[in-house]
Amino acid sequence: MEQQYMNRIDTTTEMVISKSRFITHIARTDTEEAAKSFIDSIKSEHKSANHNCSAYIITQSALIQKADDDGEPSGTAGVPILEVLKRESLYNVTVVVTRYFGGIKLGAGGLIRAYSGSASEVVSTAGKVIEIDVLPYRITMDYTHTNRFEHALEETDIVIKETTYTDKVTYTVHVRHNDAEWFIKTVQEITKDTYSLDALDMIRAESAVE
Repeated sequence: MEQQYMNRIDTTTEMVISKSRFITHIARTDTEEAAKSFIDSIKSEHKSANHNCSAYIITQSALIQKADDDGEPSGTAGVPILEVLKRESLYNVTVVVTRYFGGIKLGAGGLIRAYSGSASEVVSTAGKVIEIDVLPYRITMDYTHTNRFEHALEETDIVIKETTYTDKVTYTVHVRHNDAEWFIKTVQEITKDTYSLDALDMIRAESAVE
């Protein structure tokens, strides 16, 4: 079963809106302690900023979530950031938007758009991954079949994780549930049933999202 999206890398973006600088950091944080530590590190790095507003969601069920306006008018900073995380189905992720005030007040609506836009931009820049359950198979075949086998997988979501060369070739592949029947049938056709196959225990893997 596919699970919710989550951020994979630490990323920083910057926007200038009405002379205010909005510097946005995003990080994968698997615990609330990690989220708080990340926020503290950004606040320390930008201690001269007017505001370091933040939001995080921890656990797939979003059991732990928090938004902080850090001095901005209530509901104009932390909540808009949090709403972006919810809309993007992100979890185990923290976003901090640092604002250096440029002298022009934005008003409540302008602040909401600025913080929401900053959060959306950093999520888009960082990219996302999705967690999926996959069936690992270990398959062994003669060298004569390897080119056709590898070519057959090129246009699929099936991933070759490891290849071992001895007197034959052994592949470890990750196959989604809905591809399992096609995969086995394709291997049978390519090798004319001259293969060995071991099904390993199901695991959860990460797949990049374009």
